[in-house]
This record gives sequence, structure tokens and C-alpha cells, in this order.
Amino acid sequence: MAAAAAAAFTVVLMMKWVWRVVNWVWLKPKSLERHLRQQGLAGNSYRLFFGDMKDSSRLKVEAKSKPISFTNDYLHRADPLLHQTIKNYGKNSFIWMTAVPNVIITEPELIKEVFSKINDFQRPKTSKLFELIAPGLVQYEGEKWAKHRKIINPAFHFDKLKLMLPAFGTSCDEMIGKWEKVVSETDSHEIDVMPYLKTLTADVISRSAFGSSFEEGRKIFQLLNDQINLVLQGFQTAFIPGWRYLPTRTNNRMKRIDDEIQTLIKGIIYKRIEAVKSGKAVQDDLLSVLMESCYEKVPKYQSNSRHLGLTIKEVIDECKLFYFAGQETTAVLLIWTMIMLSKHQDWQSRAREEVLKTFGKNKPDFHGLNHLKIVTMILYEVLRLYPPVIAITRRVSSDMKLGKLSLPAGVLVNLAIVFANQDEKIWGVDAKEFKPERFSEGISKAIEGSISFFPFGWGPRICIGQNFAMIEAKMAIAIILQRFAFELSPTYAHAPVTILSLQPQFGAQVILHRL
Repeated sequence: MAAAAAAAFTVVLMMKWVWRVVNWVWLKPKSLERHLRQQGLAGNSYRLFFGDMKDSSRLKVEAKSKPISFTNDYLHRADPLLHQTIKNYGKNSFIWMTAVPNVIITEPELIKEVFSKINDFQRPKTSKLFELIAPGLVQYEGEKWAKHRKIINPAFHFDKLKLMLPAFGTSCDEMIGKWEKVVSETDSHEIDVMPYLKTLTADVISRSAFGSSFEEGRKIFQLLNDQINLVLQGFQTAFIPGWRYLPTRTNNRMKRIDDEIQTLIKGIIYKRIEAVKSGKAVQDDLLSVLMESCYEKVPKYQSNSRHLGLTIKEVIDECKLFYFAGQETTAVLLIWTMIMLSKHQDWQSRAREEVLKTFGKNKPDFHGLNHLKIVTMILYEVLRLYPPVIAITRRVSSDMKLGKLSLPAGVLVNLAIVFANQDEKIWGVDAKEFKPERFSEGISKAIEGSISFFPFGWGPRICIGQNFAMIEAKMAIAIILQRFAFELSPTYAHAPVTILSLQPQFGAQVILHRL
């Protein structure tokens, strides 16, 4: 009897498990599909396990096989699946991210509603793989997100950014020094500015956010780059349940890299702790803000205390996030800005004239940077045409209405930044053209009250580091314009591609002319 009961119990468990799997991979997706189609949304029929992901991989391979003519209409290359879906089914459509439908949202008023209701439209649950490179604030919701945001926010106030400006300038001078050596013999030389600008933004973070030189932070960045490449490989097989935990060579390598990054960041943190213990002045940087939280109202240097501040583990996660996000966003903004100014020499000349009128050959100062109108217009227009992230995804937390749509819990919404940023109803028939004068009276006037320009997101969860990125970009562009004129090299191949961020696939080759 006992054996029969045990066997029956096992059968029941197996049947429940099979039911859950069948519901997950087929019944629920098909039910969601019917629900969406009843509301007039269109898209491919759901396909078992993969959805549209096989098509996405194939289209990306095809798109990346060759560059395109120089045009700002590049979605077919940067996100071919999104482009094809809208081409075939219109803007009221959806894409299958494995077994989950991703509803495309392009209307500014609906985008505003999604950004405003942060508890209803939450960040999607990311893969454990992604958390290896971007943990911390971006992964949190609710009270935990609010607590971390409140603690970190003071590090990005303008008074703190002003103190970081010398570090920005030192990093820019080092890069310019390398360029001047390259062009010293001929007064002009072709270089790929992409790796230099990525090194610059890495250097800036190490100096201004953590008080350490790039030499100390370089290993962390190299490891993060290695981790990013492994994570991107891992995304190809991440749909296999439990794959992340198998002791494969790739998984073991990612674990070792993560351990090494944490060890290196801990080393920086504990150096700071020892400096504080010895009575040295506390540095005004991101790390100091985070660490003050750790030890506020609790015995000093207790890394596992349960209190209102952050634990050492949480500080490490926020540092990893800032190393990744802070470097990547500003780097691609600078890269595309140099490409666009190389293409549009008239705007390069106007920007240089403004910089020289404001600073001469002197080091740019905080007040002057905040009054660079033409440079700011150019940066905004580059962000409009080439946003670091071309789409933002949110998860519907419970059944709700969005405009005329009725969205069931679990569905994803795709906020198509590149469509909103180039919406002809807002920006005109020349929406895909480079025209910085759109922002001559600021962002509000340019968008006329609609949410059609949000390169850093919008609403309560707008990117906390946007002011940091803009000041850094203004400083870098100003110093470059003071020393060099530049034009696109004949070897440059226009090839926008999305690899976590939007960047030129084959680099950014320009010819520098020493002034």
C-alpha cells in the first residue's frame, strides 16, 4: 500500500509539473496572443520556446554583414526585428521575446503614462547573466529602489559635479596628449577615436567617482569588458532552464571574473576605510556617499549591519553598475558626436567658435560649460538621433489599462525611443536629419509638451547620472574643439549596431588636424 501511495503521489507531482511546463511554454502564450489580437494588435504567431528570437538572431547576422550608406535612418540595421515587425504589422504590433509578448508603444502620451506609473510598469526581471554586469539600482523596485535612489542621488548634485570637474579635465588632457603625439609629425593623422573615448570615460569614472587613477581601475574595466562579451554569448543559450548554473567553461569563467571584480572593488573600499581610520580627509565622490550610508548611525565598519543604509555588498553592486553604465553611455554619446561633427563641418565650426569665445585656450570651467548653448544643442540632437539605448522595456505588473489597450499581467511593453525621437508629427518631415537648431530654445520648446525625447528615460526613474554624463561630454568636446579640427576618414563605414548600447560596429575613423 505504501509503495502504491508513493507511486501515485509521484505521478500526481509529475502531472502537475508537466501541466506547469505546458502552460508556461504554450497555453499561456497562446491565451495572451488571443487577448492582444482581439484589441487590434498584430504580430507573428507564437512559436514554441523561441517566439521571434530565432528570426531576431538571423536578421541581426544579416544586418551586421555589411555597412550602410551614411543615413540617420538605421533601425533596419540596429534592431532589424523591431523594424521588420512595424513594417509588416504597423506600430500597433507585438514581438515575441521567447514566450512573452512585447507590445510596441510609440505614442508619446502612452510612453508618458508608462514612465509615470513606476509601480504598475516595472523593469522586467532580468537574467542572472545581466546582473553580473549591471546589478544595483537598475534592478530594484519599490522601497528598495527608493532607498538606494535617495542615498545615491546627492553624489550627482551640481555642487558635487563641480568638484569633479578637475578630474574630468585631467582625463581629457591625457587623451588629447596621446592624440597630439600621433599627429605631431604631419599635423594631421587618421585615428579610430572609439577606443580613446571609451578609455577616457573609464578614466573619468575612476578618478571622479572613486578617487583612484585609471591605472588602478583599468583592470576592473578590462574584466567588465570580458564579462560583457561572455554575457552576450550566454544570452544565446539563456532560454534553457538551469543553463546558468551548469559548470560549463563559460559559466566558470564568468564566476571567476565576477569574484575578481568584487575583490578589486573591495580593495578600493577598504583602502578608503583605512584612510578614514587614519584621519585623512574624506574625498567628495560617489564612493564616499555610499560608504557614509553604510556607517550612518551604526558601529563603524560593520559590513553586514541591518540598518537604513547600504551594506558593503550593496556598495559593491552600485560601484559595478556605475563602472558599467557611467562609462558606456557617455562614451557612445561622444563617439557619435565626433562622427556627426565630422560629417557636418558647419556645426563643428560653430561649436568651436563658441568654445573659443567662452574659454579661449584655457581649461573649460563649470560656469562656462553650463552656458555652452550650441554645444548643448549638438549633444541633444546627437542623443535624439543616436540614443545610447534605442528601446526601453517595462513589465506589466498586474492587469491594467494603457490608453485604449487592456494589458494582462506579465506582458512586456517596448518603449521605442528611436521612433519617439524621430516622430514626424513632433519633429517634422526632416525628423531624421541632423538639425541641432531644433533645441535652440531648449528641450521643452522642441518637444512641445510631448514625451518624444527621452534618451535618459523619463519620470521618477530617469537616469540618475544624466547630469554627470552631459557635463563630462561638454568638457570633452570643448577640449577637443580647442585643439583639433576633424573630418570623417574615407575608411569610415557607417554601421550602427546595438551591442548593449548603440555604437558604430567598425569603429569611428576620423582625420585629426592640429590647430
